[in-house]
Amino acid sequence: MAADLNLEWICSLPRSWTYGITRGGRVFFINEEAKSTTWLHPVTGEAVVTGHRRQSADLPTGWEEAYTFEGARYYIKVPCI
Repeated sequence: MAADLNLEWICSLPRSWTYGITRGGRVFFINEEAKSTTWLHPVTGEAVVTGHRRQSADLPTGWEEAYTFEGARYYIKVPCI
């Protein structure tokens, strides 16, 4: 399950943790002590939903790039309305 990014998520990070945001807008968590990163919140174990879908000039019209919570890239064909 995933949750939206909000102040509670940021405030509930353990002392040695912080967060970052990729160029694509995806939130990840950084353990400064262990020098590691993860897509999952260190307390809840959930990924943060940030709308990390994006259109790319490199993709054909109607296609978007997206990522699973584990970080795997996939593509979505957006239906025409």
